Amino acid sequence: MHMELGPGLSAAEAARRLRADGPNALPSGQRRSWRAIVLETAREPMFLLLIAAGTLYLLLGDLQEGLVLFGFVLVTLGLTLYQEGKTERAIEALRELTSPRALVIRDGRPQRIAGREVVRDDLLLLAEGDRVPADGVLEDASTLEVDESLLTGEAVPVAKLAAGDDTTDDSTPARPGGGDTPFVYSGTLVVAGHGTARVTATGARSEIGRIGAALGRLETERSPLQKQTAKLVRTLALLALAMSVLLVLVHGLLRGDWLAALLAGIALAMAMLPEEYPVVLTVFPALGAWRLSKEKVLTRRINAIETLGATSVLCVDKTGTLTENRMTVARLHAGGEGFAVNYEGLVELPEAFHALVEFSILASDTDPFDPMEQAFARLGRHFLENTEHLHRDWTLAHQYALRPQLRAKSHVWRAVGSDDYVVAAKGAPEAIIDLCHLDAAAQAQVAAAVEAMAALGLRVLAVARAAFASPDFPAVEHDFEFEYVGLLGLADPLRAEIPAAVRQCFEAGIRVVMITGDYPATARAIARQAGLAADELLSGDELAAMDEEELRTRMRTVSVCARIAPEQKLRIVQALKADGEITAMTGDGVNDAPALKAAHVGIAMGGRGTDVAREAAALVLVDDNFASIVRAVRLGRRIFDNMQKSMSYILAVHIPIAGMALLPVLLGWPALLYPMHIAFLQLIIDPVCSLAFESEPAEADLMRRPPRDAQAQLFGGATLGLALLQGVGVLLIVIGAYAWASHRLNEPEARAFAFATLVIANLALIFSNRSRSQAWLALLRSAKPILWIVTGATLGLLALALYLPPLAQLFRFAPLPPGELGAALGLGLAGLAWSKLVKRIFQRTRTL
Repeated sequence: MHMELGPGLSAAEAARRLRADGPNALPSGQRRSWRAIVLETAREPMFLLLIAAGTLYLLLGDLQEGLVLFGFVLVTLGLTLYQEGKTERAIEALRELTSPRALVIRDGRPQRIAGREVVRDDLLLLAEGDRVPADGVLEDASTLEVDESLLTGEAVPVAKLAAGDDTTDDSTPARPGGGDTPFVYSGTLVVAGHGTARVTATGARSEIGRIGAALGRLETERSPLQKQTAKLVRTLALLALAMSVLLVLVHGLLRGDWLAALLAGIALAMAMLPEEYPVVLTVFPALGAWRLSKEKVLTRRINAIETLGATSVLCVDKTGTLTENRMTVARLHAGGEGFAVNYEGLVELPEAFHALVEFSILASDTDPFDPMEQAFARLGRHFLENTEHLHRDWTLAHQYALRPQLRAKSHVWRAVGSDDYVVAAKGAPEAIIDLCHLDAAAQAQVAAAVEAMAALGLRVLAVARAAFASPDFPAVEHDFEFEYVGLLGLADPLRAEIPAAVRQCFEAGIRVVMITGDYPATARAIARQAGLAADELLSGDELAAMDEEELRTRMRTVSVCARIAPEQKLRIVQALKADGEITAMTGDGVNDAPALKAAHVGIAMGGRGTDVAREAAALVLVDDNFASIVRAVRLGRRIFDNMQKSMSYILAVHIPIAGMALLPVLLGWPALLYPMHIAFLQLIIDPVCSLAFESEPAEADLMRRPPRDAQAQLFGGATLGLALLQGVGVLLIVIGAYAWASHRLNEPEARAFAFATLVIANLALIFSNRSRSQAWLALLRSAKPILWIVTGATLGLLALALYLPPLAQLFRFAPLPPGELGAALGLGLAGLAWSKLVKRIFQRTRTL
């Protein structure tokens, strides 16, 4: 059934209804409240250790130290709330951005809006692959079938019909699952056909809202990195527990002071616990996903970010991803003649081509959304306006949809005042040749014309026509007596930024494979413009004849795949994965969903993609632009790099802290670090590892490195060795400083000297781990404001702890004379020199 659609709601009326009814969304309990974050933090080991130490001081009668430690508890809690709040806001913003979209008619024109902005009485345009955004009643439907299994559990799609004239606004919808009804429901999936529905219920008032289902959740399952790190943290926590118990026993047995031994044990446990690792693995990907959204790439699965930087093969669609998806009819071919279309001049279209344009429009939708069909309509308006070749008063009687077995689309029209029917078909040249039953000579002529147009980089479609006298239309188009009309060549210009983006991929060791349904010659022409190797090409027919081993071998060298059916993309992905490649795949249609799900990183098109494709993908490309994927890969590498730097720093800084909590006690020296000192150091480490390192810019050679091994641990091998050597070096410097000071200064001064050395060395480690290649002065010049804030605050707090008598007493310090303070500063900065030396040795070793 086809009916004239109204203009829909006005923007003002839609806004009023949105305010009155609220957003079209189901209540979600995913965002954690600040109370939930506080409760989670209160269960963290570091937090519990701080409380235990503060309680012990209170039991010892040391009210001042106990209260200060509880003050550290509040500061830690505040930092955690800030970090977690920033992460939660980033994730919530992503949920908003990745929520389902809807195509509605407002102010008389189709508009793409967020699904949560749909309101009552909106006119929804539904097509194959769309997720229905709200409950509604169909006003227009063409072979529409909907999968309602989300609501009914039944996997068989049900047919839908447009409502009759007697359907009123307050009609009661039938229950989901019934066939031949005019009602569609929020959350269900259009699997065939298209239609228009008027919205009757949104949000919690919809059928899915009443049964309490939840959709569109941003996935937060644990990634391989999180599992690796959880194992590392668990191992270190058990080691910290064992070492702390051992220290308590040794200290207590040797000195007989069990309360002091317990405090020393708590200090060691706090020093050894790498509780920042889980924070890094939560904050970096979440803020990275937020940064990706600024690059027009939305993250549906945050864990895909860690895989993005390891991608070795990018499989991309040609149309709309490499090209602008701005179709223009550039050439026509009919009756053995060719014609170059010129929209600028006053050249008229020769009569021989009128039928070709006429039937290309008749084979298209009346109000086209597809860029190719829009190009045909534009061609008709330009050359055939006010002629007998445009038939706006004809009635569409029947249509045959494009299907994998026949890449053609046919419309059956009934002329005004006539009982006869006109059939128009357009599609792939080979499909139209098949429909027209052309002889070998005619086929060769058409093939030659197609090859010539495709060699110019044009997308070529063929057009056919037929007449039919009976309203009993055949089941398939082959039963019509089609007559071949001609060819249309559509130009879709390459995006200007593509050659540079492809070149950047090559430099980064990433292979780009272009996959298209276009004719091979067209694919080759566009591939060469993009900078891809186009000499070797794999066609869909060749692929269909190959076994898996042959396909794997062929995909090692092929960069262009042409005439590929959507379902063949899955085989390409599987072949690349079987060969050890980390594969990213783009897609936009319903049939692309399996390939998107199978790829390591599925990338759906945000502009033209179906909801099914977006739901199957890990990332959504807002602007459908290949250059955005390359920027996303760069950002993915940067995120991984910065996570590695942060985790190196965390391990490196924990070694001297843990060593100085343990070694003085074992050597019979006065204890250097108490819980108070560890808490002070944590105030530096926490914001640095989660905020300062996260915002670090990319290394200069980031996109000149080959992809990293996806199976390699985030923190292992050379990275682990470098961090250990940095940490051990700083530990030797600090223990040496303490040994030297213990023979020259009294105990409070010696502790103050060693602690100042440790704090300065900590800051040196921060600056050293910011970059693998930058020189010292460059490191200082390029530091972010957050790093200078942390550095300034740290030095200010250290000065107060050293020279403000009440604080110095709390920390068991005595003020340092200027000479000793300068010596501590020099020794601390020696940690920077040591770190740079170790890095240089590692770099030279790796280049040998």
